[in-house]
Amino acid sequence: MLEKKVPELSLSQYTEGSLKEQKQFIDGLFTSLRDFGFVILKDHPIEKELLEEAYRLSRDFFALPTKTKQSYSQSDMGFQRGYTPFGQEHAKDAQVPDLKEFWHVGRDLPEGHRYGDLFPKNIWPQEIPEFQPTFQKLFSQLDGVGRVMLRALTGPLELPQNYFDLMTESGSSILRLLHYPPIAEGVDPRCIRAAAHEDINLITLLVSASASGLQLKTHEGKWLPVETEANNLVVDSGDMLARITNGVIPSTTHRVVNPEGPNTSRYSMPFFMHPNPDALLSCIPSCRGEGPKYPDITADEFLMERLREIGLKHLPKEGPSL
Repeated sequence: MLEKKVPELSLSQYTEGSLKEQKQFIDGLFTSLRDFGFVILKDHPIEKELLEEAYRLSRDFFALPTKTKQSYSQSDMGFQRGYTPFGQEHAKDAQVPDLKEFWHVGRDLPEGHRYGDLFPKNIWPQEIPEFQPTFQKLFSQLDGVGRVMLRALTGPLELPQNYFDLMTESGSSILRLLHYPPIAEGVDPRCIRAAAHEDINLITLLVSASASGLQLKTHEGKWLPVETEANNLVVDSGDMLARITNGVIPSTTHRVVNPEGPNTSRYSMPFFMHPNPDALLSCIPSCRGEGPKYPDITADEFLMERLREIGLKHLPKEGPSL
């Protein structure tokens, strides 16, 4: 019996192929997300050179002194931009923190934009001049690929082709640069690099990491390694997509385990694709079945609720204590 494996699809089959090839991609994408909550994309348009440069600059940043990195931390903004220190984030309901540090890049908005008061402005490390243009470009390109992926889902979900385009045109998406340092001696044995969790957003596009460790939980409750060649994209569906599809497309539990071999750093770059803040997360008509499982909620309300649960945002002082 062959071991289960996350399917690999060629994005160019959809963007450049015949109608028959496009349909094969669409069917493969929907089936893979429905069955695994994950799919692997090859032949995407993001240049290998850009990805390699992004990883080089990410390593350069995390190699800076801790004091320097912490000067770019914005805890008062819920760590939505800039640096988040090691041990700050934890999985929902987890008693111990994840073993990681990271940097957030968000969407750049023009002056006077309707979400100008909601989106913090990006900050950039002055020690690495190439950092800003490289990650602005990578953000834009991953955003474009994400839109293509969501557009391909509109057929199986019986939606207008521009449904997700309108929902995400100014979405509060985040590019996260992740560093999992070598596991320190004496660390709490309950801690792993990223504890079992589901993503909050619509879909996540993960540039294939520098080392193995990513695992998804199958319907049978077994942990399945998610591995692919360098520069491919690993895509998974998040809670927001699961919510509006009434669970037809699940938000699959996944984790990053500690290394079994050499105890070295691991770097990865997930792009969390979010809707516009005021987009309504409402059950798609074709997925209603016996009725919606979840009440309507705006994307921003849902995001804030989840950020509090994982330790990246705190309730206002006048609010109830957790």
